[in-house]
Amino acid sequence: MTTTRKGGGAFRAPLTDLENDVMQAVWSSAPCTVEAVHLIVSRKHKLKETSTRTLLRRLEKKGYLTHESDGRAYIYRAVEPARSLAARAVRQIIDRFCRGSVEELVSGMVEAKAFSEDEMKQLEKFVRERKAGSKPGSPQGR
Repeated sequence: MTTTRKGGGAFRAPLTDLENDVMQAVWSSAPCTVEAVHLIVSRKHKLKETSTRTLLRRLEKKGYLTHESDGRAYIYRAVEPARSLAARAVRQIIDRFCRGSVEELVSGMVEAKAFSEDEMKQLEKFVRERKAGSKPGSPQGR
């Protein structure tokens, strides 16, 4: 098998809605073939398999995916988990709009009522557990 990765780096071009749907398919099914991604994405978007193949190549070029060659088939994997990608995107927002202040972002979200009461409680619990040195959900963190 041959492994290939293009793009990469700290900054990646943002995902379009369709590219995000392709990435969701890869994250949920990895490792996966073009055909597997096409089956998932074509439920929501009217695409030909060749268009799915083009999208996968474009995402690889942007640095979101990597592939291995297994004979003539390409097996795709995400370069990083969705959660890591989301965290980096939020960090860019914090740096760009909140002068690098996480507190400014969170307080702005609280003031804008972006969190439900339940989400606020969960966030508070998460912070308390981290401050106490335990991992969220662990017996000592409950």
